[in-house]
Amino acid sequence: MGKGSMDDTSELPIGTSVLPSSAKDIPERRAGAPVGTPDPEAVTPIKGLSGSQTLIRGLDVLEAVAAGATNLVALAEALDLNRSTTHRLAATLVGRRYLSFTPRVGYALGPKLLELGFKARAQMSLPRVSREHMETLAAGTGDTVHLGILDGPRALYLDKIPGSRRVEISSRIGERQPLRSTGLGKALILDETEARWRELYEYEDREGKRYDVSLSEWLGRMRDYAKAGYALDLEENEDRIRCVAAPVRDATNKIVGAISVSSAAQYMDDDRMQALAEEVRNTAHMVSFDLGWQDQTRQLSQRGVKRR
Repeated sequence: MGKGSMDDTSELPIGTSVLPSSAKDIPERRAGAPVGTPDPEAVTPIKGLSGSQTLIRGLDVLEAVAAGATNLVALAEALDLNRSTTHRLAATLVGRRYLSFTPRVGYALGPKLLELGFKARAQMSLPRVSREHMETLAAGTGDTVHLGILDGPRALYLDKIPGSRRVEISSRIGERQPLRSTGLGKALILDETEARWRELYEYEDREGKRYDVSLSEWLGRMRDYAKAGYALDLEENEDRIRCVAAPVRDATNKIVGAISVSSAAQYMDDDRMQALAEEVRNTAHMVSFDLGWQDQTRQLSQRGVKRR
């Protein structure tokens, strides 16, 4: 639908009606509500659009406002609709609190989205969101897949899917493992500063845990892992067991977990580990997307700036 030529109504408050006079296009309003404010319980499809099209256009309005289109002119331009139809869509969303409107300021995302966002976050259990992706990764690789989170100075294993190979991985759900020697543990701390890496390494030293990789070598590896977006366990935690791990991020770009693939060293030569790194990282990205993460390449490439 092309843009209309009617006068600019971008500064009109929602209570100012620009709707056509046809009664079938105007939902009944609640008693006491301003003229032109749609009843949240009696929203009807916009004239010329089917119910599904109206829904899709309404979602388009939300995304356009989120992207910075805050007045009617900008919204109509973004949606390629005339201003009358755009205003009716926006008015309906304001009535349902998905948008807010301030005269001479324009539209903004509304409080209803905050309510739904908090509810969605509460329902997004990391193991539940990750499970299907982990199963796909385990089936595709034939190897054991783990999910873990940071638990103080340890990695806590939340889920495990055994592989199809006859390889016994000693890890257990609910078990806490070291950070510096496990692939999953390293992936969980990729965003930390170098000073924090040093603290974690030295903490495990003080616990008397034997580890054959020196601090300087380990820090060098961590720098490389942080740049690559994944981490490796080169038989550091368990004899003849290797691992590839990648971090899972939430909507704030914070690392909230990690996924790993583990198997016997005989199945994990250097070439295969490099190939697996891409698979594991992609799986971690898919889980992250389900948690609301967006690929912020620029931020990821600048992680090394804060290391000192």
